[in-house]
Amino acid sequence: MSQRKRKAVQFDALEQINLHAAGIDVHAEEIFVAVPQGRDAESVRSFPTFTVDLHRLADWLEKCGIETVAMESTGIYWIPLYEILEDRGFEVYLVNARHAKNVPGRKSDVSDCQWIQQLHTYGLLRASFRPPAEICSIRALVRHREMLVRYRAAHIQHIQKALQLMNIKLTNVLSDITGVTGMQIIRAILAGEHDPQVLASFRNSKCARSEAEIAKSLQGNYRREHLFALRQAVELYDMYDLQIQACDAELEALYRDFDPPRRPDQAANRPPKPSKGKRRKNQASFDLRLSLYQLTGVDLTQVDSIDALTAQTLVSEIGLDMNKWRTVKHFTSWLSLCPHNEVSAGKVKRRGTTNTRNRANAALRVAAQSLARSDSALGAYYRRMRAKHGSPKAVVATAHKLARIIYHMLKYTVDYVDLGAANYEAQHNARVIRNLQRKAAKLGFRLQPASNPVS
Repeated sequence: MSQRKRKAVQFDALEQINLHAAGIDVHAEEIFVAVPQGRDAESVRSFPTFTVDLHRLADWLEKCGIETVAMESTGIYWIPLYEILEDRGFEVYLVNARHAKNVPGRKSDVSDCQWIQQLHTYGLLRASFRPPAEICSIRALVRHREMLVRYRAAHIQHIQKALQLMNIKLTNVLSDITGVTGMQIIRAILAGEHDPQVLASFRNSKCARSEAEIAKSLQGNYRREHLFALRQAVELYDMYDLQIQACDAELEALYRDFDPPRRPDQAANRPPKPSKGKRRKNQASFDLRLSLYQLTGVDLTQVDSIDALTAQTLVSEIGLDMNKWRTVKHFTSWLSLCPHNEVSAGKVKRRGTTNTRNRANAALRVAAQSLARSDSALGAYYRRMRAKHGSPKAVVATAHKLARIIYHMLKYTVDYVDLGAANYEAQHNARVIRNLQRKAAKLGFRLQPASNPVS
C-alpha cells in the first residue's frame, strides 16, 4: 500500500517581530501593563481604571517607546482603554483569550500581562476583527435598539397577562394585540369604557374577526388591581416605543453624517425605490434601505430574506471593507459558517461548525430559516438541503450561501439578481445529468434519454 506523500514545511527560527510591544491585562478596578525589559525601572506596572489613569498609562507607554499593544477582550472593560490608546496612535491588538491560553509554555510565576507581551513580541497573537470607529458607533446604537425591542416585548407579555387575569380573551380573536384594533380597544378600556359592544366598534375594517366575536371576547372581570397593572404595562410599552423612535432618529443622523468613500462602479447600481405601504412591526421609522444604500453602495435587501433591519445588523457587525478577510472562505470561517474539522492522522475526528455568539451569524441563520417557502433560487436551495441533510444543516448551508453573496456584493459593489426557483432547479438537474454522463463514460457506458420518461 503506497504512502501518501506530504509536502515538507520549512520552519523559520522563532524571532522577535514586534520589538516595541506591550501586554495589558484588564480588570474591572485595575490594569496591569508589561513592557520589554530595560525600558523603565519597572517593567510591570499597575494602573487604576479611572480615565485620568488611562491617559497616564498611555503617557507611560509613549515614554517607554511602545508602538503596539496587545490586550485580551475581557467583558467590556477593555473598550475605554482601547479607544484611548487607538486615539493616541498605538497599534492595538484585541486578542481572543483562548488564543493566548492555547500557546504552551507558560509558567506559574509569569503574570498575564507579561505572558501577553511575550507572545505579542514573537508575533504569536492575532488581532480580532473590529470595524472602524464610524461603524462601531452605528453598531453600538443597533445593539442598543435591539435591547429596547426586547424590553418592549416583555411589556407586551405583561399586557397579555393583565388581560388574561380579567378574562378578556382579546388574544383569541386578534393575532397582534399591539396592532391598530388591539391598542384602540386597550386604551379605551383604560379610559373607563367597559361595554363590549362599544369596545368592539373600534374594530379596524381590515380585521378578520367580526364585531360580534370581538365583543364576546371583551366580556371580562374589570377588577381595579388588574386595570392598574394593565395601565402600567401600556405606559411602559409606550415609553419604550418612544425610546426606539429616538434611537432611530439618532441612527438616521449617524448615517447622514457618515461619508464613506465612493467607488466608480457604484453609480451603475440602482438605488432602492422608496418603500410603499404600512411599516412592518419593529422596522425603522426612517428610510433605512436608502441610508444603507448610501453607506454601502449596494441594496442588500435585494437578497431574498434580507430585510432592512437584517442588512443593518450585518453592516454594523462586518463593516464595509471586505479586504479585512483575504478570501470569502476566510470570511465564512470568521462567521463560523463552515465546517471546523479536527483532523488527526488523515482522519476526521470531529465535524461541525464552532459555537459562536457572532451577531452576524445569528442574523444570517434567521434569514436562512425564512426561506423555507420562498419562490426564489435561495428558497429552492434551502429546500433541497433540508431534504438531503435535515433542517439544522440546511440552515447553516443557506446562511453560508447568504454570507458569500453579501461578501461579493460589498467587495465588488454589484447588485444581486434572483433567477428564481425554476431556474435553480433546471441548473441543478443539468448538473446532475452531466455528473451521470461523466460517470457512465468512465465505466464505458453512454446515457440516453428514455422514450417514455417517468413522471
